[in-house]
Amino acid sequence: MSSISIIGPGGMARALGALALKGGNAVEVIGRDEAKATDLARVLGSGATASTIGVAPAGDIVILAVPYASAVPIVARYADALAGKIIIDVCNPFAPDFTTLATPDGTSAAQEISDAAPADTPVVKAFNTVFATVLAAPPTGHTLDVLLAGDDASAKKSVAAFIESLGLRAVDTGPLEMARRLEEIGLFMMGLGHHGLKHYHFSLGIDTHGNQES
Repeated sequence: MSSISIIGPGGMARALGALALKGGNAVEVIGRDEAKATDLARVLGSGATASTIGVAPAGDIVILAVPYASAVPIVARYADALAGKIIIDVCNPFAPDFTTLATPDGTSAAQEISDAAPADTPVVKAFNTVFATVLAAPPTGHTLDVLLAGDDASAKKSVAAFIESLGLRAVDTGPLEMARRLEEIGLFMMGLGHHGLKHYHFSLGIDTHGNQES
């Protein structure tokens, strides 16, 4: 199992923290507001601890569960304290009108985070295509798919193992360059939830049981 530090005591941190503890992982909750981080750790229960931004994360895997605008500044603030760890970026860099991405063409939030991180700190994009509400109450009868992307094969293997410890399925989409496409999928899901379904209690999955030619 893994040792996880989750930066940001919001809905995604709550959902991932609960699943992580259930899967046997150690969880540290980190927030600017120590009281909020402590409260979330208390709600999560045994195995969860709390800390504040600025103190070196204890986990081998650091999950950035913060808004896009905060992600790069937080990584820059930690600097070498992140050396040797794995960063999971879960954010979706939506523009205010939720019709485009806030990142320039040809890049992604995950790539910007990677540029800000120490050279020996691989970044893996994951969880941005699964709503926190769905993670908080996973459907019965099938396994949620978590799409991920990254350049470091070893880091992706570690993240995939963590994902599977949550009772979810990791699906590798390729190098970190694919993070742009995953963020576009996140934007598509927001549009689908707002306009088509009128709710966000849904998930996208991969059907691997279709007919195959022999």
